Amino acid sequence: MSLTDVIEGTKTAVDADPRNAAVSFSVANALNPGTATRVDVRVRDHSFAVDEPAALGGTDTAANPVEYALAALGSCQVITYQFWAAKLGVPLEGVQVTVDGDIDLHGFFGFSETRPGFGDVRVSVELSGPAGAEVYEDLKRQVDEHCPVLDLFRNPTPVKTSLA
Repeated sequence: MSLTDVIEGTKTAVDADPRNAAVSFSVANALNPGTATRVDVRVRDHSFAVDEPAALGGTDTAANPVEYALAALGSCQVITYQFWAAKLGVPLEGVQVTVDGDIDLHGFFGFSETRPGFGDVRVSVELSGPAGAEVYEDLKRQVDEHCPVLDLFRNPTPVKTSLA
């Protein structure tokens, strides 16, 4: 199934009933027994690990949570470029996204009132294809407006935490 088929099928379903646009995702996370920082993650029928580098008390067997956050942003950008290129009929031969982020560990360790999250995130996008620069600039505007993970980074999202 092509991306344009997915876009048209979703539009038809949402036009028929706007509730079809509501989607929920769930991820289960559990500390790997006998470790201090390794987390086993289950997403649908997929699993992967999260760990910290040795400098942060981990065993460095996997990327850490903030690296996965950057990976989520970069991969969402790549996918959103593909969707919007298909939607707009923009020829796109390649998409490469590099995401860099800076964190001040004062906040995580509670050494000061510094924010524990990213202080700065930089996204660099390389597009290849036969269209002109103006076409790709318009595509970038659409992607930046519609990328769900970029929206998470740019805007406050209501989050509730609770103990079960």
